[in-house]
Amino acid sequence: MARRPLPRILSKDNAQIARMQLARSRELARTAADSATDVLHPLITITRGLRRLAAAGRHKWADTPKDRRGPLLFLAASVILVVALVPYGPLLAVIALMTAAALHGRDRAPAAPEGPDESQVQRLKSLYEALIPYFSIAEDPSPLYAYGGEWEKAFPAYEFDESGRLTRLVIRYPAYFTDGEAESRARIEQLLHAKSGRGREYHFAWEEEGNELTVTVLPPLPTDIPAQRFVTAPGETVLGLTDPTLVQRTLPLTYGENQRDVPPVVWRTGIRSTEPHLLIMGQPGSGTSTLLRSIAVQALQHGDVVIVEGGTGEYACLTGRDGVLAVECGLTGALTSLEWAALETERRLIAANRARQAGQPPPEDTKRPLWLILDRPSAFTHLAAADGREDPQSLLQVPLRHGRAVNVTVVVGEQFDHAEALSDDVRQHTRARVVLGPATAEQLSGVLGALPSTTPAAEVPPGRGYARLGTGPVHRLQVPSTPDPYDDTASDAHRKAVLALLPPRTTPADQESAEAEPFEAVPVEAKSFEAVPIEAVPIDEEPVEAKPVPAEVMAAEAQ
Repeated sequence: MARRPLPRILSKDNAQIARMQLARSRELARTAADSATDVLHPLITITRGLRRLAAAGRHKWADTPKDRRGPLLFLAASVILVVALVPYGPLLAVIALMTAAALHGRDRAPAAPEGPDESQVQRLKSLYEALIPYFSIAEDPSPLYAYGGEWEKAFPAYEFDESGRLTRLVIRYPAYFTDGEAESRARIEQLLHAKSGRGREYHFAWEEEGNELTVTVLPPLPTDIPAQRFVTAPGETVLGLTDPTLVQRTLPLTYGENQRDVPPVVWRTGIRSTEPHLLIMGQPGSGTSTLLRSIAVQALQHGDVVIVEGGTGEYACLTGRDGVLAVECGLTGALTSLEWAALETERRLIAANRARQAGQPPPEDTKRPLWLILDRPSAFTHLAAADGREDPQSLLQVPLRHGRAVNVTVVVGEQFDHAEALSDDVRQHTRARVVLGPATAEQLSGVLGALPSTTPAAEVPPGRGYARLGTGPVHRLQVPSTPDPYDDTASDAHRKAVLALLPPRTTPADQESAEAEPFEAVPVEAKSFEAVPIEAVPIDEEPVEAKPVPAEVMAAEAQ
């Protein structure tokens, strides 16, 4: 008995041949199915018509009263008898039945109209004529844009919604158009925004190589996303939601009882971050404090936070929480906390440098992230100048310049009215930028360094704006709703969501206080960190351990 050979392992060429044969077989099967459908289409139509006629007969019989069903049966039997007695009656009856079945079995869906209708053609013509002064010159022998020209060549693809408004349009333009200049692009985008319909946001994708511009209508970003735990890695902070056009990542987010995957704007911090610090600009009521509060809640998952607020009073919910080292709203407390942050950054640098020189990994207390969050620091600038004291922003020089190496991150939020009060260090070292609320083109380009590729929204809700990380693209941004839990005007569901994310209090609220001793300018100390000036640390000796500051003192200063 002959042995059966073992099956061979497919080589790369054999696998390629097998895939080609499988694709050819699928194509043949698809062609045969299409041919059979074409051949059997009359039979399918007649069968469908017979089924519909039978259904109509059943409905007619069910709707007939019982006292009239007898005469109806007698009438039907008489008709059948007459048809049977008439010459060629059965044949004619079958032909009539098949004809009725064919008529009732046809597809009743109206055929889609080919091409745009009259109103859509008129809209495209008006848009074409509006672009003629911008896309034509007198020296062009065969202009693509000319009065009385063919708009079909300029607009190769277009889509309309149910109301007849454009939702997508591909525009061809001549090669001599200066599409590399921001001013030329802005004029075309402004014209298309006005002619295509205001009240919507448009995305403009310029393809310089093919001389094409694609205009797409963007859906509005959701504004009812509550604060929640985002599925991110340590060192990643979600600034908000954006469009899927430039983001390849999605996050599962909860909308009440529903869950959807949405594209986020993720800001990465830490040692290997290229944009270690963040600057947020906006108008009053635009949501800058909401974004700062959202960042603080996310930062407390893996690190410690120091908050310095310029009299807003919207961070009282974080006072005394685990991981919150200080919440300062006075000039003295702000100077003390930022001075401690500068000394802590220097201490971390020294400790990490000694560890590297000894060939050891960095100490654990230099790996825990430390966040410095400042809301409207310009308020302290004016107070310090009036009081003859040091500007608190000057103490940010060391954390801004060297904080990335030791996991120290600085986040600054300011309003456009006081933008000139920001120090040069803040402007130079905050490479991640966010603009919230209504803003002019000059303000956007001045903060972000580039204009967004979308038109501004007709109505700007709180927390809506643009974000740019370093030299990357400009994204539309919607900040998750993170209101102050103590704000009675906010939604109860959103306030409860924020409270559920806050860490527990390290000091009971009823013990914070009254027995606090007079505050002295002593550097605030974290639970496990040491705050010692560099001059007090000898080279060959261990750092001197700083005396902890009582929690009551910190609470009294925070108040």
